[in-house]
Amino acid sequence: MLFETLAHSLRDRVDGEVRFDAGSRAAYSTDASNYRQIPIGVVVPRTPEAAIEAVAVCHENDVPVLSRGGGTSLAGQCCNAAVVLDWSKYCTRVESLDADAGTVIVQPGVALDQLNDQLESTGWMVGPKPSTHVSCTIGGMIGNNSCGSTAQAYGKMADCVRRLEVLTYDGHRMWVQDTTDDEFEQITAAGGWRADIYRALRQLRDDYTDEIRDHYPNIPRRVSGYNLDELLPENDFNIARLLVGSESTLVTVLRAEVSLVRVPAAKSLALLGFDDICAAADAVPQALEHKPAALEGIDHRLVQLEHSQHLAAAALKELPDGTAWLMVQFNGDTEEEADRKAAAMIDDLHALTPHARILDDPDHEKQVWAAREAGLGATAYPPNDPETHEGWEDAAVPPSRLGDYLRDFRRLLDKYDYGTASLYGHFGHGCVHTRIPFDLRTAEGIARYRSFAQEAARLVVSYGGSLSGEHGDGQSKAELLPIMFGEKIITAFEALKAIFDPADRMNPGKIVHPYRLDQNLRQGTHYLPIEPAVHFAYADDDHRFSRAAARCVGVGKCRGHESGVMCPSYRATGEEEHSTRGRARLLFEMLEGDVITDGWKSTAVRDALDLCLACKGCRSDCPVNVDMATYKAEFLSHHYRHRLRPPSHYSMGWLPLWARMASTAPTVINALTHTPGLSGMIKTAGGVDRRRPFPRFAEQRFTDGWRRQPPHRQQAAHRGTVLLWPDTFTNNFEPGIACDAVAVLEAAGFTVQVPDGTLCCGLTWISTGQLNVARRVLRRTLHALQPALRAGTPIVVLEPSCAAVFRADLPELMHGNEDAHRLAGQTYTLGELLQKEAPDWHPQHEGTVNAIVQPHCHHHAVLQYKADHEVLDKAGVDANVLDAGCCGLAGNFGFERGHYDVSVACAEDKLLPALREKADDTVVLADGFSCRTQIRDLEPGARSLHAAQILATQVRGNTTDH
Repeated sequence: MLFETLAHSLRDRVDGEVRFDAGSRAAYSTDASNYRQIPIGVVVPRTPEAAIEAVAVCHENDVPVLSRGGGTSLAGQCCNAAVVLDWSKYCTRVESLDADAGTVIVQPGVALDQLNDQLESTGWMVGPKPSTHVSCTIGGMIGNNSCGSTAQAYGKMADCVRRLEVLTYDGHRMWVQDTTDDEFEQITAAGGWRADIYRALRQLRDDYTDEIRDHYPNIPRRVSGYNLDELLPENDFNIARLLVGSESTLVTVLRAEVSLVRVPAAKSLALLGFDDICAAADAVPQALEHKPAALEGIDHRLVQLEHSQHLAAAALKELPDGTAWLMVQFNGDTEEEADRKAAAMIDDLHALTPHARILDDPDHEKQVWAAREAGLGATAYPPNDPETHEGWEDAAVPPSRLGDYLRDFRRLLDKYDYGTASLYGHFGHGCVHTRIPFDLRTAEGIARYRSFAQEAARLVVSYGGSLSGEHGDGQSKAELLPIMFGEKIITAFEALKAIFDPADRMNPGKIVHPYRLDQNLRQGTHYLPIEPAVHFAYADDDHRFSRAAARCVGVGKCRGHESGVMCPSYRATGEEEHSTRGRARLLFEMLEGDVITDGWKSTAVRDALDLCLACKGCRSDCPVNVDMATYKAEFLSHHYRHRLRPPSHYSMGWLPLWARMASTAPTVINALTHTPGLSGMIKTAGGVDRRRPFPRFAEQRFTDGWRRQPPHRQQAAHRGTVLLWPDTFTNNFEPGIACDAVAVLEAAGFTVQVPDGTLCCGLTWISTGQLNVARRVLRRTLHALQPALRAGTPIVVLEPSCAAVFRADLPELMHGNEDAHRLAGQTYTLGELLQKEAPDWHPQHEGTVNAIVQPHCHHHAVLQYKADHEVLDKAGVDANVLDAGCCGLAGNFGFERGHYDVSVACAEDKLLPALREKADDTVVLADGFSCRTQIRDLEPGARSLHAAQILATQVRGNTTDH
């Protein structure tokens, strides 16, 4: 193996995880940029001291080093042919907090949101908040000089850093900060390597003082280049701030002391509508006179894209009239003060626009900010338009000149036929975000991209701006830095690099001596992925699996711990390969064939997908709707073609068959599966974890009871007929739920029918990648349902995962089959049907029932819980819908041997703590069989019910037993 000696030395000496395997190298091959470079290997240090040892080993072997935080860089600075140090798994400690002074010392791997959560009780927070706040790390923010919308009030990361502990490539370790003349004299008088560095930096400053003052734009968002201006006397020779934004090209950051800001007591958000984005930009200087805490701009194209993709629908309704908008936030000690500031600004700008409103409802404000943060995802894959890319997405100009700049920039976009690009960003700082439909696959398209970038750079410089106002230079802008700074400053950058890294081993090719902007492209003219025959349609990806595998844009939302479902396995393990992004990278590399060379047979891809719970959270939570559950099913189908499968694929994958057989003697089967010793043997044979109890089969299936003694049919049914789908889980394990659903539907005025025969949606075969079997099962189901499909009869599915199959997997697996598409359109949850067809009905109830709801992941991702929540509300159920992520059982996943610990960790993340904290009189609602099973197994005192059960209790006038 290439670099075998290096890998061996790292494993011997570094306290951490050392990975030189193909899967790890594939997972770290790119970031959120257009670039791709396969790393030499990956080291995950457990402590900063372990990272020091890793750098020492790399130095001894003369190989490059790259520090990586959240890996969300947009300019290519987070990928390189180097040893990658991933700080984000272990080096996340808050080492000290001075709550009086408002400072904190942290290790570089702590994520921003997690740090702010830990600081919440103190009333402090980190000032800058990039849109990737769920996953970006403090170390990455320092490397990038991150900003975000809050930089309007609190400045860039450079403005927040007090001190840094850093390590040079050749092993010198020191704390750096601002330096008075007396401190400088003391350091240089002491002699040694530190004195040499300080003297060289002072000499560099003195040699280039005039050029620095002449060529550094005086704007709020100058992020391009090294911060040589921080060495000037008026900036106190601040070496810490000099190193902020250096993108791992100079030093390795080991620890950081950061100044904090107070969490605002109150906020108010003003929205102003304008005729176009340039007019909105023209209003920025006048709005800035009111000293807002944030000032963002969005254009009609972004809103149009979010509307077409059903993103942030609630937020879009809040916008006043216009085709471009300013979002202006004011902070205050009270709501009244914040609202007063917002109102004063609106009054002052009334001559520019009469279209304005103030939001002071925290939920509405959060929705609008979410819409703004969804910009990258919304613009990446515009419907009916070419995909877009970074490459010129964060230039900044003086805010006073923003309107004129945007007019010229739009003309430039039109000149290159890039006019469909959306324009939005941090307008209060003159920073403009966009993603542009560059063609990065043909020689002509790439040449056009290069020409555009050069011309765009000259345009920004003509306005006194910066090539980068937030995302850094990396590779996409470094080649253009001479246009902005001139050759003398570029020489100064090279001299700075030589002071800290004379061998050019720290993230080489970025900022200094850069790769060309059209080198190392992830696509490029060499891009030729294999195009295998596949089972699913991938209709949104030109019916090509390679397009689906390349869909991820790398922003790392799947690495967040805060909210939503995505990604439970990453939250449990902290592994890049267990994030949606990491798995997408492996699939991309599998199709490329450079690193992962064994295609569908790849064990690296199989192992990365093994801990995917197939929760489908990424289908809804990912900004670009990566659907890893579908990709996993596709991969497993090919991986195990003509090969022996894991035992669980035969046991749980064929559960509908075994359940049908068990229905002939459920008592005997339950005794066998719960007898000590024998139960363990059955679990071993079936690939089931011994710690996981088997669910018990019901004494009588719902369908058997229905056929033998049909329940009472309401004679006066006036709302028509519905077909109640007897899914495998409800039918065989909890048939009482189906009986309750019948009671509710009949009480609401429906005639209930149940299909004849034993049918299935194919879920268990889909989730285990047995797609040919699933397709046969679904064809049989469609044939049996033809009368209902022809009649347009609503089909009510009680199990969310089965409803999601009909709504999503079925039309994708049998694309073009009209009955498949009919069934997708006629499938309803109980709540959806009642809300649509019986909106005026609700059961009689006395008082309010308090409940907490754990929505099934597929309900969240495919079906949405809104209608079900509204039905519960009308029924007098005060439902607190948990944002607790996946329960962790996820169908067969939590039963399978080797998955139990991750399954429990997922539940312990948020769900189980919420159950333990609930009041005794609070009902637990969970429509998913997996969710109820996980709760029963891990928190048996918290009995969980299906919504049909609580509605039926009210229909019958009984007291709910919880």
